[in-house]
Amino acid sequence: MAGREGQRSTPARRVSSFRNVALLMLIPVLGLILLFAYSFVRTQIPAPKPKTSEARIIPAPPPAPRASRPAPPPSHRGDIVLILDDVGFDHQPLVDAMRIDPNLNFAVLPNGSRSADFARELDGRGFELLCHLPMEPVDYPRTSPGPHAILTSMSDDEIAKTTRENVAAVPHARGVNNHMGSRATADSRVMTSVLGALPKGMYFIDSRTTGDSIAARTAHAMNVRTASRSVFLDDVQTEPAIRRQLAALSAAAAEHGVAVGIGHMYPQTVRVLREEAPELRTRGFRFVRASTVVN
Repeated sequence: MAGREGQRSTPARRVSSFRNVALLMLIPVLGLILLFAYSFVRTQIPAPKPKTSEARIIPAPPPAPRASRPAPPPSHRGDIVLILDDVGFDHQPLVDAMRIDPNLNFAVLPNGSRSADFARELDGRGFELLCHLPMEPVDYPRTSPGPHAILTSMSDDEIAKTTRENVAAVPHARGVNNHMGSRATADSRVMTSVLGALPKGMYFIDSRTTGDSIAARTAHAMNVRTASRSVFLDDVQTEPAIRRQLAALSAAAAEHGVAVGIGHMYPQTVRVLREEAPELRTRGFRFVRASTVVN
């Protein structure tokens, strides 16, 4: 029995040895598998970045933009007194004219159908007003200055009375300039009566409708503040002609320091002035009220 048992135990030892050998052979295989797995995992995980200071990670802020300096104002080249004559009738471009410049001057005819209404409206909007006094021209009566005009045939008292009535017909007027008047402004007696009838402090702008006018000279002699027209803007009523006259006016202002320009309530005159006034201001010209330049 013992021999049989010994014969049976021999195969059992062989099986155990085989398992041991198989296990020993699996160890390097498993090691290789683990090595390959570890290598694969390392290739999929990014390497940690080296630590750096925050000063290097955060980019420096861009430099603050320099504050832009405002453009210097244009140098002052001259003053322009701009007067629009013949105000006081329906269908005139009054609204557009008021947009030209706040210092525009309006000469209101005392005999216009809307004169008093327009004078009040213009004064309410802060504009300076003149009474556009109708006076006798050289070719009267073929050319008429309109009703209630100053005529050389009038007596001194009639001239004074008519002057005062015309001025009173234009509310808020601060000065007077002549409408037509090429004969009347050349007459010393007539001008003495007109200027003597003006309310105290009222000035007179000589429209200079004739080279023979003695209006400004007489005003100075009577201590009435005065100035004289430099350029008529719209004797020729086309836009190119008006632009040329406006250029002549600005040239006179640049040369003499101040110039007086007179235009009328024509649509083309108002249109040109609205277009050109901003450019003149940019070039250093300043529109001023007539009351600031008379002396």
